[in-house]
Amino acid sequence: MLKFSALPPLALYIHLPWCIKKCPYCDFNSHEIRQNAVGHGLPDATQQAYVDALLKDLENTLPLIWGRAIHSIFMGGGTPSLFSGQAIDRLLAGIRARVRLNAGAEITLEANPGAVEAKRFEAYARAGVNRISLGVQSFSDEKLKALGRIHGRREAIEAAQIAHEIVGNFNIDLMYALPGQTVAQASADITQALALQPTHLSAYQLTLEPNTLFHRYPPQLPNDDLALDIEQVVHETLLKAGFIQYEVSAFSKGEQYYCRHNLNYWQFGDYLGIGAGAHGKITLHDSVIRQVRFKQPTSYLQAVAKNAVQEEHKVVAEQLPFEFMLNTLRLNQGFDLRLFTERTSLPLTSLLLKLERAEQRGLIERDHRWVRPTALGRRFLNDLQQIFL
Repeated sequence: MLKFSALPPLALYIHLPWCIKKCPYCDFNSHEIRQNAVGHGLPDATQQAYVDALLKDLENTLPLIWGRAIHSIFMGGGTPSLFSGQAIDRLLAGIRARVRLNAGAEITLEANPGAVEAKRFEAYARAGVNRISLGVQSFSDEKLKALGRIHGRREAIEAAQIAHEIVGNFNIDLMYALPGQTVAQASADITQALALQPTHLSAYQLTLEPNTLFHRYPPQLPNDDLALDIEQVVHETLLKAGFIQYEVSAFSKGEQYYCRHNLNYWQFGDYLGIGAGAHGKITLHDSVIRQVRFKQPTSYLQAVAKNAVQEEHKVVAEQLPFEFMLNTLRLNQGFDLRLFTERTSLPLTSLLLKLERAEQRGLIERDHRWVRPTALGRRFLNDLQQIFL
C-alpha cells in the first residue's frame, strides 16, 4: 500500500471547450460554436450555465481536496477568450469562495488572437487573471491560412500588444516545421515574437495527431533534416535573446516567469480538472487517483448536478515510476531524486536499474542527488522515457 507523508502542490485546470473554428491539427476537446448576432462571443445564457456547472463541479470534488490550497489556475480550451470578462469574474469569485487560493497565485487564461478585445483583456485583469497565453502559432498570413487559423498577422500583433500593455506577463505559443516552412520563415516568426516582448514563449514542432483533419489528410511538412535545422535556429535565437529553455518546448525570460502551472505538471504535482473533458490527478494519503469529466459539453452540463466524473481509477504502484519520469524528464534541469519518493511513495531502488540503463546509453547524467537528461536525451526524449515504461 502507498503511504504519502506529504501531499504535492495542487493546481486547478478549467476547461472551456468552445471555439469559433476547429483547427485541422487540434486534438484537444474543442467544439465549434454557431455564429450569432453577438459576434464571436458565446451566448450569455450558455456562459452563465457553464460557469454554474463549473462551480458545482468544484463543489462536488471538495471532499477530495479538503483543506488544500490552490497554487495556480489555468483556463484552457477551446478558446477561453470567448467568455466575457463578467463570466470570468464570476467564475474566479466563485472559486475563491469555495477553496483557499494562495496569495500571488498564477492565474492564466488562454486567448485566441482572433477573439480578442482590449476591453475584454482589461476585464480579465480586473477579475484576477495575471497571465495570458496567446495561441499565435505563426505571424505569417500564408502559414496561418494553412493551419486553418481564424486570425492573421495583424490581429496576432495587436493581441500581443494588448496583453503586454494590460497584463504584462504573457506567453506566445508558436509552432514550427509548418507546411512548406523554410528556416528563414521560422526565424522571422521568432524574431517577430521577440519584438513583442513576451515574458514566456512556447515553441513546438507541428505534429500530426490522430483524430485530426491533418492526420487524415496530411499536409507536406519539412523532412526530418529540415525540421531539425528549423528547431536549431528557433532555439538558438531564443537563447541568444536571453530566454531560458527550462522544458522541451518552454522558454522563459527568467525563472520568475516560468509557467508555474505547467511546471507543477512536469514535477508530478496534483491538479484538479473541472469542465467538459478535463483530466485530474489527485494524491490521497494512500493512493493516487485520476479522473476524467464527461467530454461533450451537453453531457457534462447534464451530469454535473450529480457527478461530472465519467471515469475514475487509482493509479497502480507499478505505473507511478513511468508516469513520474514521463513528466520530469521533460525538464532540462531534471529532478531531485528525493522528489521521486515524495511524489510516488516508492523507494528509489525501484528506479535504479532503469536509471543505470539510461545513463549507459548517454541519455541522462546523475549524481547522488540529481538526475537530468543530456542533450542526447532531450533530442531522443521518447526513447529515454520508454526505458521507464
